[in-house]
Amino acid sequence: MSLRLYDTSTRTVREFVPVEPGRASIYLCGATVQAPPHIGHIRSGVNFDVLRRWMTRSGYDVTFCRNVTDIDDKIIRVAAEEGVPWFVIAERNQRAFTWAYQVLGCLPPTVEPRATGHVPEMIELMERLIAAGHAYAADGDVYFDVVSYADRYGSLSNQKLENMRAAGDTDTDTAKRDPRDFALWKGEKPGEPTWPTPWGRGRPGWHLECSAMATKYLGPTFDIHGGGVDLIFPHHENELTQSQAAGDGFARYWMHNGMLKIGAEKMSKSLGNSLLIPEVTKKVRPVELRYYLAAPHYRSAIDYSEEALFEAAAAYQRIEGFVTRAAEVIHDVDAHAPLPQAFTDALDDDLGTPQALAVVHEVVREGNVALAQGNKEQVARLLAETQNMLDVLGLDPRSEQWRSSGGDSGLRATVDSLVAVALEQRQAARARKDFAAADAIRDQLAQAGITVEDTPQGPRWELSR
Repeated sequence: MSLRLYDTSTRTVREFVPVEPGRASIYLCGATVQAPPHIGHIRSGVNFDVLRRWMTRSGYDVTFCRNVTDIDDKIIRVAAEEGVPWFVIAERNQRAFTWAYQVLGCLPPTVEPRATGHVPEMIELMERLIAAGHAYAADGDVYFDVVSYADRYGSLSNQKLENMRAAGDTDTDTAKRDPRDFALWKGEKPGEPTWPTPWGRGRPGWHLECSAMATKYLGPTFDIHGGGVDLIFPHHENELTQSQAAGDGFARYWMHNGMLKIGAEKMSKSLGNSLLIPEVTKKVRPVELRYYLAAPHYRSAIDYSEEALFEAAAAYQRIEGFVTRAAEVIHDVDAHAPLPQAFTDALDDDLGTPQALAVVHEVVREGNVALAQGNKEQVARLLAETQNMLDVLGLDPRSEQWRSSGGDSGLRATVDSLVAVALEQRQAARARKDFAAADAIRDQLAQAGITVEDTPQGPRWELSR
């Protein structure tokens, strides 16, 4: 089976056929850096990191471009509220995003362009659009004329122009030919950063930035454009429209990951329900948070709960425990051992990580049996399969990433085993109503920095940070 991916533009699962054989180009809409990242922001980073790793394992030479939007209405507004220059907000939060990507094991992008570094490319794109009759200048702004492209506009989001509302991306629409026209360039305003253009000083519109950066680094036609499902309209729709209207083929596949929600609401800073990465990694290790974000299918929504987070951490610890114990027996792991066919088939089928992780857990169960039986040859094979699968998913506990961040996996696995024994003894003491002994075990764990919480599902413990 060859790699097949769900393409938002056709609403079908399509075989992946790259522009250039043996190479794959991916553009991921990265951070708009008006605030530090919560786990909803970083989900796309993890999802597309798994895609990149799988494509690399499948033999593709991958170019991965993830942009930074470092000038935007929101950034300017936050800067004004704090009374600092806009670039202070952008730089501070870009560093927070970079740290978050790194701490969750995302490989660094091939290139990570900033919007403010690509104004010349944006000016050139606007000049092409104006020359083609698809854009116009008005009072220092530059707008895309959606009526001029009415037969194509809305194709990505499956909408018709007559059903669309006003773009709502400027303070007033009086300069627009049509209120649905969207801003490519915003004219100079007091207190805002500006750059010179043939139409006057100003700053870029959000959509223009990504078209300019994607085509600069990946070419006029490239393979995959990714991002969250909330970006389909208007951002990705407008990117596609302005790029193709200028004569570029642009992305051949559009991939969108689902949202991370709390209850029925999308996780966002404006709702006050965001979970920042440093806070969540106090509850579980970074590798366990990565497992939590990678385990569901990338197109599905995640409804966040601490219970689900801790369940994911426990599931990962079961995998980690086998790898750690097996590595004490097998010292040389075959990094080129073939992957189980079911694992390969799962990832080739639109990056099916739930099915792929089910294969991992099945191999781990077989490995634990082989360990118990002392079958060293079997353990060697199953350990190699497990670690190679985990490497694709960015979850190998013995990789340098997880050894150097979040503590030594072998030590943590040992702690897990010892705490499990202590909790079993505590539960047995409670069952025979020897509450003094149960309390003594709990107190001893607390002295060791381990907090125990009794829940309806059983005792839950947490290592103090």
